[in-house]
Amino acid sequence: MTHARGLSMRELLARGDRSFSFEFFPPKDEAGEQQLWQAITELEPYAPTFVSVTYGAGGTTRDRTVAITERIARETSLLPVAHLTCVGHTTDELDAILDDLASAGVQHIMALRGDPPGGPGTPWTPTDGGLTYASELVSLIRRRPDMRIGVAAFPEGHVDAVDLEQDARVLRDKYDAGAEFAVTDMVLRASDYVALLERAESAGADLPIIPGIMPILNLRSMERMVEFSRRQLPQEVRDRLTPYAEDPQALRAEGIAIATELCEALLDAGAPGLHFYTLNRSKATREIFDNLRITV
Repeated sequence: MTHARGLSMRELLARGDRSFSFEFFPPKDEAGEQQLWQAITELEPYAPTFVSVTYGAGGTTRDRTVAITERIARETSLLPVAHLTCVGHTTDELDAILDDLASAGVQHIMALRGDPPGGPGTPWTPTDGGLTYASELVSLIRRRPDMRIGVAAFPEGHVDAVDLEQDARVLRDKYDAGAEFAVTDMVLRASDYVALLERAESAGADLPIIPGIMPILNLRSMERMVEFSRRQLPQEVRDRLTPYAEDPQALRAEGIAIATELCEALLDAGAPGLHFYTLNRSKATREIFDNLRITV
């Protein structure tokens, strides 16, 4: 599970090592900043392949995303991957952000279209002088030979995709533009991930696809997140959690068990690794790691 900052994600995965990675978001205040760095400190001994830092809607966290990824690059042994979206930026601004990241020693970028400026569920409108598709952002980043590029993939298709085949063609476009690896939205069923791999292969998108994991620690908040992407929590998951609706600790324990089983099923299905959405807390991720008996 070791990484080498000089290698691309594709090269790391091609060595046969499984990738284990963690995602963080830029905090809004000082208390959130302390919580974030506590989580990073607690997860660093697990030697993840990389850690990613998200990018707020409309570029609202631009400076904080750059500052956090810079600090991770400078002060830790971790390999930071900075998210970058098309939303709210001209191509000149995107180039300036890439300059900032490069001078900070950040070479891995997650290139995303991003949510519509009006929030999930509203129509997508490009910024004047900006980009419309993630594949265009990949092409922009690709001009920089030192930059390595990851993209998003969607186990049940992107909300704006006409159908699953079109969704796979979009992934192929991103691959053709220069993407080297993909990370999925949170996987709710292992079978959805397996179907995504099959569609990607049929479309010719020949890149490693790492499944995203979000343990269910609170049923209501998970349902809200799933609704954002216009999906539904699988009935079998709901059935297992409903008996614990009035017992937060028992529900959390069952949520960790469900996430552990999902991780095992994904690895058995040939996933090149696992990407944990931490919500800037480390405890659940560490519990799943311990359940999986992943050696660090």
